[in-house]
Amino acid sequence: MTEYERSRTLPAGAGQVFERAADAGLLDAWLPRDLHVRIDDPPAVTVHEDRTGQDTSALLRARPDQLRLEWGTRDQGSYAGWLQVAGVDDGTSEVTVHLSFFDDRHDPGRAAVDDALATSLDRLAEQVAGHTG
Repeated sequence: MTEYERSRTLPAGAGQVFERAADAGLLDAWLPRDLHVRIDDPPAVTVHEDRTGQDTSALLRARPDQLRLEWGTRDQGSYAGWLQVAGVDDGTSEVTVHLSFFDDRHDPGRAAVDDALATSLDRLAEQVAGHTG
């Protein structure tokens, strides 16, 4: 099993950040550009990966009381992840994204994952900044 994690501080309250991150209609706005989520029958979703052209059955659960979003493959159990938002103070929060690959064949490698996590957190920060105030 291989695990990756990345955090970023955002200039917005934890509730606001979680609301943007967990909005099912906005997932494509902050996820890596080659991943697209289609909501099926929640918590069931389908994830399409442009790189492989493959659709994967997955689960996506929002836990608003914990400011946590969890996901993972449904049938093959090849990966899972979570996003956690924590309040730093009234106007600042920290977002952490964690990925676990249980099957090395699905792990794209440290450089690719680090880039995807950084880009996703940048895109989430843009989403949050565009809706503050």
